[in-house]
Amino acid sequence: MSQVRDHPAYGMLRQVTPYAAVVLAHNPSPMTLEGTNTWLVRAPAAHECVVIDPGPADVEHLRRLTEHGPVALVLLTHCHPDHVAGVDEFAELTGAPVRALDPSWCRDGAALVDGETIRAAGLELRVLATPGHTTDSVSLSVEHDGVAAVFSGDTILGRGTTVVAHPDGHLGSYLASLRKLAELPAGTLVLPGHGPELDDARTAASAYLAHREQRLDQVRAVVREHGGGVSARRVVEIVYADVDPSVWPAAESTVRAQLAHLDELGEL
Repeated sequence: MSQVRDHPAYGMLRQVTPYAAVVLAHNPSPMTLEGTNTWLVRAPAAHECVVIDPGPADVEHLRRLTEHGPVALVLLTHCHPDHVAGVDEFAELTGAPVRALDPSWCRDGAALVDGETIRAAGLELRVLATPGHTTDSVSLSVEHDGVAAVFSGDTILGRGTTVVAHPDGHLGSYLASLRKLAELPAGTLVLPGHGPELDDARTAASAYLAHREQRLDQVRAVVREHGGGVSARRVVEIVYADVDPSVWPAAESTVRAQLAHLDELGEL
């Protein structure tokens, strides 16, 4: 899973494909990596743009985004605050409608529908429901002048792996979403919500699937050794011993999702 480019400086627009540019929000953390990627999308000849995930409630970041408008539409990949906390202020700044899979996050726009095609800013963006990281996670695929990409939100990150936090996160759904992304055409770029872009969605999704299966096997082994009543925390201490302890709370939520998945499979 090779990386195409490193991240830009905070607040700087970086063109990634002829139709997609990224602005990195200044909200780094163990969970957000360098920060949230806000994507500005338009065909080369288009005047207006589509903004994907305006990001945190950071006035400076939001105002920088408006400098690259006008904004025809705002799309949300999921409802975590690092992606959407600034959406109301951004909608007020731009007057653009906001669309998301969860209708409670829509502003003057309809809820997204799996499989629909959005025509805006000279492009056609196809909505792919990719639940698992959250119930409302979507990805957006696009192809223009022979360059294909998928805006993956947090379903696939540019570095590391994605948290599937129980109960909103659901591992069975997440594995199905990864399989869906693994079926995208070869060479489809991954333009993620965090981290640098990746050069092939199939490779990235397949690597994520392999990693999840490896972790599940490790959890199964702990359950067999310690019994079905083993705590999620104890599983983290054993299975995620190689992970920075600062993210153990998130790992514990992921373990709860893994245990729930094994229970759904009848293995607990």
